[in-house]
Amino acid sequence: MIKRLALLVILSLTPAVAFAQQPNPFATLLDGGASREELRPLKAVVVARDGEVIAEHGYRGHSTRESVNIKSASKSIISSLVGIAIAKGLLEGPDQKIAPILKADLPDNPDPRLGEITGNLLSMQAGLGRLSGPDYGRFVSSRNWVRFALAQPFADEPGGQMLYSTASTHLLSAILTKVGGKSTLALAREWLAPVDGFRIGAWERDPQGIYLGGNQMAMTARSLLAFGELYRNDGKAPDGTQVVPANWVVQSWQHRTNSRFSGDDYGYGWFSREIGGEQVHFGWGYGGQMLYIVPSLKLTVVMTSDEDGPSARTGYRDALHGLLSEIIAAARPV
Repeated sequence: MIKRLALLVILSLTPAVAFAQQPNPFATLLDGGASREELRPLKAVVVARDGEVIAEHGYRGHSTRESVNIKSASKSIISSLVGIAIAKGLLEGPDQKIAPILKADLPDNPDPRLGEITGNLLSMQAGLGRLSGPDYGRFVSSRNWVRFALAQPFADEPGGQMLYSTASTHLLSAILTKVGGKSTLALAREWLAPVDGFRIGAWERDPQGIYLGGNQMAMTARSLLAFGELYRNDGKAPDGTQVVPANWVVQSWQHRTNSRFSGDDYGYGWFSREIGGEQVHFGWGYGGQMLYIVPSLKLTVVMTSDEDGPSARTGYRDALHGLLSEIIAAARPV
């Protein structure tokens, strides 16, 4: 049985905010600890067990229902749309070559390796030079983001090491727009409509009107939770509709490469690692926008944070993983 009170206290960085008047076995652990100081950028947390929200908390005036930029956690959503497009026959599969679809934007005298790029865009193994981090500005200030991405020199062979790049998922957004005949936002709203509570708000577009695959997507923590529940339920919406193919969920969580920065396993738009003794799959956005799924405990957890600091280099991401570990411990059967 889940220790509901314990979970509520874990999510209260200041114990007096939530049910402090009741006896609390976690009070000593959490009250004023240095680890709580590491969580100062946290905006909101929402926890669901088997589809039921069992705890949620907003900090510093924030809430789980306010819109935030989920940053690269949106890459997991792009991946889901690719899986749906394959199921609908709009794409052949993850091994399909992308050059024929994006031929209008290929550079003059293209590198022959462009013809070898496939759905390894999903696993960040396209081989093209990275356009994230310090190179992200060059990418989004270009006149044509798709052409700019395709013109990058190769840093590795297609299918090689993981080269994390928002340009890779933007190319996927361009591909979805081409084969779907609608904007990526329109496709997301149509294809994910059965997911109760799911909604994308504002979303940035490139100069050609293509929605940015993998960044600048506004969602609430509650909406991101609804998307996570879709994957926890093997691609099924609450009404039983199979929205994302179940085999795509499996493929998305399958280890294909490893992050050079965190060492985590990476699949199709999802990271995986062990946290708190359980296997966890997660979407991760800059600043600490986290969507965690713990299948063994039927847990889905969303954490949103300030967007102005890197979560990995500061150790903040590890603090969020630590908070999840505490939630996992409290959620285990007694």
